[in-house]
Amino acid sequence: MKLIKTHFKLILLSSYLFILSCDRTSKYIPSEGSINLKWNQSHDTQTISDAVIGLRWALSHIGAHNIETHKVYIKGSLLTINTNNLKFPEHTKNELKKLHSIIKKSEEYIQNDAIDLGRYLALTIGASEHYYKFVKVPKNLTELLSKYKLNAYKGKVNNSLVSLQHRIISFSNQEDFKQLFLSTEIDTSTNAILEFETIELMKNGQLKFGIFDKDGKRINAANPQKTKAGKPGKCMWCHESKITPLFTPQKSYDGFLTEKQLDDTLTIYKNKHFEKQLLLANGIDYSKLQEHTQMELLYISFMEPSAKRLSKEWNMDIKDIEKKLSKLETHKHEEFTFLGNLYHRNEVEKFAPYKSLEVSSSIREKSKKEINYLE
Repeated sequence: MKLIKTHFKLILLSSYLFILSCDRTSKYIPSEGSINLKWNQSHDTQTISDAVIGLRWALSHIGAHNIETHKVYIKGSLLTINTNNLKFPEHTKNELKKLHSIIKKSEEYIQNDAIDLGRYLALTIGASEHYYKFVKVPKNLTELLSKYKLNAYKGKVNNSLVSLQHRIISFSNQEDFKQLFLSTEIDTSTNAILEFETIELMKNGQLKFGIFDKDGKRINAANPQKTKAGKPGKCMWCHESKITPLFTPQKSYDGFLTEKQLDDTLTIYKNKHFEKQLLLANGIDYSKLQEHTQMELLYISFMEPSAKRLSKEWNMDIKDIEKKLSKLETHKHEEFTFLGNLYHRNEVEKFAPYKSLEVSSSIREKSKKEINYLE
């Protein structure tokens, strides 16, 4: 009997050691390609799962191919990602490593061993020059056009929801996840070219956006006096990862596709692209396009934080935050009023208990200050 008990104890001990061994090997081990992102709740119903969804959408916009939930390591309110596990194109991975290196030298990261998740989005999809480098938008339109053969037939739009002028829509044929849409903004009276905007299809199902001046030189944002297109970050919000057909009635012009022909063509391309998106298994569910809102809430609540969010971000009592910011005016977000009374990021930064990497003054619109740490 004693021998049986001893044998039983050895079995239990062995099992316990095996469990410990398995537990140790499953724990996350930081590596060169990893970075810590701190999620700070911005409203009462926001969860860490929402934050992960938003992060996955943001990473997909800069080319990630493999962003399933388990690729994001979660510990409390800390998210850790590793560029080596997300199947970025090699050039994107190299540029991200440069940015991560700069981030890790900031006072914020050194003090918190993490960067605010919203700030990370502002430095990736919210900084035009960074975004262009991640997704490889050429500096000159001529170089981009050399990769495609545009069709001879094109459309003309005189009643756009985006452009304040007329625009000519050109496009290449859709070949798997390769296609270019070129919008040439023209003066309504003179037909002089004002600027160009481009959309390309990426291999992970996302759209790639580019903005160029009248001479074909790449620029950070569209001219707000000519169009409401804004920055690439606004294009992401507006297009919602899909090719968009016409939304308003258009006049038909000689030498161009009729309104119906143009709308039908864009709809066919949109549906074909969507069918291909649904076949991808890369962590983004393109049948749930509204999930991209989780990405937008992450950067909006960062750029326009509430006192509650700042109290989490700065690890301070909310009453102390309100007292510190008492001379600043608050506002409500036009779309997401549930975020409460909000401040502007550029006004609160000087009150932070540590210095962080500066971000562009706007993620969607032309910025008074546009940062570029990857020059």
